[in-house]
Amino acid sequence: MSSKFLPFALPDIGEEEIAEVVEALRGGWVTTGPRAKQFEEDFAAFLGEGLRAVAVNSATAGMHLALEALGVGPGDEVITSTYTYTATPVVARYLGADVVLVDIDPRTFNLDPDKVAAAITPRTKVIMPVHIAGLPCDMEAILQLAARHNLSVVEDAAHAFPATYKGRLIGTLDSAATVFSFYATKTITTGEGGMMVTRNPELARRCRSMRLHGFDRNVFDRYTSPKASWYYEVVAPGYSYNLTDIAAAIGIHQLRKAWALQNKRQQMAERYNEAFKNLPVVLPAGPPAGDTHAWHLYPLRLRADAPIGRDEFINKMQQLGISCSVHFIPIHLHPYWRGLYHYQPGDFPAALAAYEQEVSIPLFTKMTDDDQARVIEAVTGLLS
Repeated sequence: MSSKFLPFALPDIGEEEIAEVVEALRGGWVTTGPRAKQFEEDFAAFLGEGLRAVAVNSATAGMHLALEALGVGPGDEVITSTYTYTATPVVARYLGADVVLVDIDPRTFNLDPDKVAAAITPRTKVIMPVHIAGLPCDMEAILQLAARHNLSVVEDAAHAFPATYKGRLIGTLDSAATVFSFYATKTITTGEGGMMVTRNPELARRCRSMRLHGFDRNVFDRYTSPKASWYYEVVAPGYSYNLTDIAAAIGIHQLRKAWALQNKRQQMAERYNEAFKNLPVVLPAGPPAGDTHAWHLYPLRLRADAPIGRDEFINKMQQLGISCSVHFIPIHLHPYWRGLYHYQPGDFPAALAAYEQEVSIPLFTKMTDDDQARVIEAVTGLLS
């Protein structure tokens, strides 16, 4: 077996992305400008259905902007999963709202709609489903709940590009907004970055203004307009959440490869499934027939009859030169959230069990067949 260290994830950057970044640097426009605008337009066209896309410097920023535009504030409640990254619930706290955590479906790791229904109160304003690993949530049930109670839905789709639900791309459903991540490990990347998409023109307008200090016009327009471009007005106390043209230059070409990258991830996931089907593990849930999983992650669960526990497995994989990770440490276990809402570890048993058993093994498109064979050999050797 090779002694070369295999990281958990690496971005798949080609010569096209490099050339576009170089051209942006030579052109002199490195902050938000023509390439950011093109990336937004290309992304909206990729999804179709009349969507508006707002490029931001992280998915966290996109979710914050979406909740702010929906008027979330003190006294409101936002329902989301405890089985997610802290960025999902923390944006509600930025706005002074309370977070109501709910448990997951133990098979999919996604938000359990029945638990969501039980958590709704007169203070509830938004439901934030999280598409874990790239597998879409049960959005039909969640959207029906939202409609019944006059709530907004903001999808945390950081893992879910491109993925489909009942034949429709995530981002095109009837949610108020959907937010994607282009962090370095994601299915397409801009290094750091994200995209908020919506059908609502007023929500998009508010997010565009608030992503750049609450200006009444884009910075790009200020510096390229033939009119007196120095004048602007601050219409709200906004943020600095804009995506640079350097990042967008990468995203333009990553987007063109999105389906090819997804196809490779799917093939790799299928290879893992076949290799591990007889081991003492629970394989990741696949998509319903006819739908598409983005396969951002490949989350294995070690069963109770596995010869070693999850933590020992990770340590031994590291010794073999293969990096693994855990997705996720549930929100209610972290000191901030535990202290704020007085959670106990057993409050969300499905999420706790998933956390104690789950390990994400390397799955990224720069892996070679030999790299994947090495991971398979290591996992099989440790768990057989």
